[in-house]
Amino acid sequence: MSSLRQRTLWRVMVLMLLGTGLLALYNYHDSRREINEVYDAHLAQNARLLQGVMSLPVQEGNREQLYRAFNEALSKAGRHRVGHPYESKLAFQVWGDGAGLLVHTPSAPTLDPPPTAPGFYDFSSEGEQWRGFVLPVPEKHWMIWVGERDDVRFDLIDRIVRHTLFPFLLGSLGLALLVWAAIGWGLRPLQNMANVIRARHADSLEPLQLVPLPSELEPMQAAINRLLAHIEDLLRREHRFIADAAHEMRTPLAILRLHAQNAQAANTDAERQKALGYLIGGVDRLTRVVNQLLTLARVEPRLGQRATTEVDLGEVVTDILAELTPWILDRGLEPSLEIGEGDLHLAIDAGALGIALQNLVSNAVEHSPPGGRITVSLKRLGSRFELTVEDDGPGIDKASLTRVFERFYSRNSPNGAGLGLSIVATIIERMGGQVRLDNRANGGLAATLSLPLR
Repeated sequence: MSSLRQRTLWRVMVLMLLGTGLLALYNYHDSRREINEVYDAHLAQNARLLQGVMSLPVQEGNREQLYRAFNEALSKAGRHRVGHPYESKLAFQVWGDGAGLLVHTPSAPTLDPPPTAPGFYDFSSEGEQWRGFVLPVPEKHWMIWVGERDDVRFDLIDRIVRHTLFPFLLGSLGLALLVWAAIGWGLRPLQNMANVIRARHADSLEPLQLVPLPSELEPMQAAINRLLAHIEDLLRREHRFIADAAHEMRTPLAILRLHAQNAQAANTDAERQKALGYLIGGVDRLTRVVNQLLTLARVEPRLGQRATTEVDLGEVVTDILAELTPWILDRGLEPSLEIGEGDLHLAIDAGALGIALQNLVSNAVEHSPPGGRITVSLKRLGSRFELTVEDDGPGIDKASLTRVFERFYSRNSPNGAGLGLSIVATIIERMGGQVRLDNRANGGLAATLSLPLR
C-alpha cells in the first residue's frame, strides 16, 4: 500500500487537475466565443468602412480608376514587406447592380452567385472554411461581402491555449512538489508519534504523552493509551491468575501425591480404600478450585463489556434456583423461594447475576448442616432490589467478616476454595451494587446482594 503522503498527493493533484481542466475547458469555449464576437465585429466594421470609402463623391469617369486602384493595392496584400501574413486570409468583394464584381481582393473565394442574404454566415470554398458578412447598400445597388478564413481565429485560439497550458503544466509540477513538501510537514507529528512508539521497549505500557499534538491525532493517542491500559490490565489479571492458581494448587497437589503414596503403601484393602477415598476427595476439591478460578478469569474481564438487557429478576432467580434444587435436595437440605410484589424488571447482565447467585447458594449449602433450610428471597426496597440467600449454618465470626471476600480465604472449610465470595463481590461491584453479610439472630448467615435500579 502506498504511503499516506502519496495517497493524499495523488488525490489532491487529481482533484486540482480535474478542477483546473474543467475551468480551462470553460475558458476555452468562452474565449472562442469572445474571439468570434470580436472578429465578427471587425468584419462588420470593415464592411461599413469599405462602404464609406466607396461612397465618397467621385466623378463617374473616375470611379473605374478608383476601383482599379483598389484592386491594385489589394493585390499586394500579404506580399509587401510592410504588412502581415494574415492579410491574404482576409478578403472582401463588392458587386454592383448589373456591373458585376466591382472590387475584390485576390485571396477572395469564388462566390457564384453572389450572396444576397444580409448578415453573417459560414461556408466552405476550395477546402477552406470561411466566415463571411454581407452588407447590402440599396441606395447604391451594391452588395458588400467581407470575410476571413477560420484558421485566423483558430490560430489565435490555439496560441492562447498553448500560452496558457504550458505554464499551467509547469506550474502544476511545481505545485505538486510544494504540496508534497506541505503534506510531509503536516504529517510530521504523525511521524514523530510513530518514531516514539517504535523506540519504546516491548515491555513498556506507559501511556503516550506527546505534546504539543494536533487535534486530529489526539483521538489516536487516546485510543492507543486505552489499548495500553487494557493490555496492562490483561497482563495484570493473567499474572494474578497464574499466581492464584499456583498458590491454591500447590498444597492440594502435594496432598494428592501423599494420598497416592499411602494407597501404594497400604497393607490391607481397608487402608487402600481409605487412602483412595481421601484421594478422590482431594481431586474433587481441586476440581472445584480449578472451576472457580476459570469462572473468575472468565467473568472478571468481561463484566464491563457484556450487554445488559431488561429482565424480570423474579424469573431469573426462579430459573437459577430450579436448576440448583436437585443438588440441594441431594445434600439433604430444603430449598425455598420468596418473591416480593411489585415491578421486578431491571436492565442487568443476567448471566453474571446467575453466577453470583449460584456461588452464594453453593456457599450456603457447604456450611449448612443436614436437614437445614436454604432460603432465597427477592424484594424491592425503594430505589434498589435486594436478593438474599439465608442458611442454617454456624455463621461467620466478626474477625472473619472482613476477610471472607479475599481470594482463597475459606475459613478452614475442607471443601472450600476461598473464591466463591470473591467472585460474587467482583460481579456485584461491576454492576454498581453491594454485598452484605449478616449473622442471623437464630443462627446461620444471610448474604444480601443490593442492586440499584439504575
